[in-house]
Amino acid sequence: MNIYIPILIVVVSNIFYHICTKSVPEGINTFAALTATYAVAAVSSLLLFFLTAKGTSLGSEYRQLNWSSLVLGVAIIGLEAGFILMYKVGWDIGTGQVVASALLAVVLIFVGRFLYGEPITLKRIIGIAVCLAGLYLLKE
Repeated sequence: MNIYIPILIVVVSNIFYHICTKSVPEGINTFAALTATYAVAAVSSLLLFFLTAKGTSLGSEYRQLNWSSLVLGVAIIGLEAGFILMYKVGWDIGTGQVVASALLAVVLIFVGRFLYGEPITLKRIIGIAVCLAGLYLLKE
C-alpha cells in the first residue's frame, strides 16, 4: 500500500467527520445520535471484515483482542461526544478542530516520551511553541 493512502483516508474521513458532527441536530441527545452512528459503524465494520478476512473467522480474531480495543471504544465515545458537544456550544468548525488538534499534538509529544521513549527534540519543542503561538493567534 502506498504510504500516502492512509493519510488521505484520514483527511477525507475527517472532513466528513467534522461536517457530520457539526450537523448533528441541536435538540437531539448526543448519545442517542451516537447510538445510530455506532450501529452503522458496527454493521459497516462487520461487512468490511467479511470482505477483507482471508482464511480467518471473526471468533479467532476476537480471541486476539486485548484491553486496547475495549478502552478505545470508551475513548471514541468521549471523542465523538466531545466534538458534537463542542459544536453544539458554538465552536466554529475551523477553530474548534484546530484548537483540539494543537493541544493534542502538544500532549502527545509528552505521551510519546513517557510511554514509548520517543525523544523530545529541539524541533519538537519548536513545534510545541508553534502550536501554542497558533492557538494565541486564533483567539478572538
